[in-house]
Amino acid sequence: MNNRPARSVSARTLAALIALPLGLALAGCAFLGAGDRGRAAPGSGAGTGSTKENSTGTGTGTAAARAKGGGRSFTVAAAGDILIHPPLTEQAARDAKASGRPGYDFDRMMAGIKPVISRADLAICHLEPVLGEPAGPFRAYPDFLVPPQVARTIKGVGYDTCSTASNHTLDHGPEGVFRTLDTLDREGLAHTGSARSKAEADKPLVLDVKGVKVAQLSFAFGFNGNRIPPDKPWLTNPISFKAVAAAEERARAAGAEVVILSLHWGREHQPDPNEAQLELARRIARETGINLVVGHHAHVVQPMEKIGGTWVAYGLGNQISRHDVPGGLTEEGVIGWFEFTERGGAWEVQARFAPTFTDIPPKPQGTPGSGLPGAVPVPARDHRLVDVAEALRGGAKLLPEQRARYRLAFERTQGTLLNRGAAKDGLRPLRELPG
Repeated sequence: MNNRPARSVSARTLAALIALPLGLALAGCAFLGAGDRGRAAPGSGAGTGSTKENSTGTGTGTAAARAKGGGRSFTVAAAGDILIHPPLTEQAARDAKASGRPGYDFDRMMAGIKPVISRADLAICHLEPVLGEPAGPFRAYPDFLVPPQVARTIKGVGYDTCSTASNHTLDHGPEGVFRTLDTLDREGLAHTGSARSKAEADKPLVLDVKGVKVAQLSFAFGFNGNRIPPDKPWLTNPISFKAVAAAEERARAAGAEVVILSLHWGREHQPDPNEAQLELARRIARETGINLVVGHHAHVVQPMEKIGGTWVAYGLGNQISRHDVPGGLTEEGVIGWFEFTERGGAWEVQARFAPTFTDIPPKPQGTPGSGLPGAVPVPARDHRLVDVAEALRGGAKLLPEQRARYRLAFERTQGTLLNRGAAKDGLRPLRELPG
């Protein structure tokens, strides 16, 4: 790792990251309304765990890498914000009822991404809201409280660990943090970014991924005006360069060979990273040994960029959400796919991407001509998260408007991801857009 001394992030950067304009800060997120893989032991919230040998058709397994002169290798999938708005809770209730079960079932909603997520050796989610009690009550903006059943689905589609530092981490105070982490533990999901004690906060999350010790770190720009309690300064992680660098040092001391950093940063609904993101990304790439940065919070896809040898995904958009006023971009997201290979004692990373889309049912009154005599009824649709390329391969089942919308999502996501020159560094789709 780089041994240059850590310096505090500039006042200008902190001001841009933390002191957002009041309207944006208060808007929060409501502007618009696998097998047994690497993980910490349940109940710990941090530590080391074991991983399965992943077999998967990525073409980058350990044997293939060694045949090309490489050493150990593993794959990482990281995706955007999981933010459960009321329409998604209502959909989960309908899906549970359709299956003859009470409560809330998010499995059907998120099943479309399982083939990709479950294939990674390490899959990282970003859980933005606070988890509530199984029967509710639930709340939306400004203080999210969502069904804890979503954690079981997150585990079921193949995620191993979640970053939990976001601007909504403190929506329901320490009790909300504790309940969220307790729920993740019960489902066998590792987590980092918030903690229930100083000891938990001080212990780095280090996972065993195909024999490689991989650490995950998680920080957020702020907490929507909620203050970290003075008697619990360890409750969650605010961003500063000094804190990030110190966390990496602790992870390395705990045996981490690779360090992945999740950052909740930037400005909402802006496809371009702001100056503060660019400045902090460059400091991290040049002054730390962090191997990969994955970003969240914007609710729209932002570019990927390779700075020196470090890939930065500035914003992965939404994994799944349903904002009050869907903005087009907010339904689009991306799974970042990163292939790590050890060569000459260092880690090389190849970046790929898989565009995703949350299909939202049209409102009946919004379907032109649907009330005219002889009109053909529009098939009912549900909220469903899809892997865009895979959905288009099965296009015979798609409505024409779905097919057109999915193609737009893929092409726009690809254009955004590449607009800081990542193509020259090899960024390309995990699967190409079908012809």
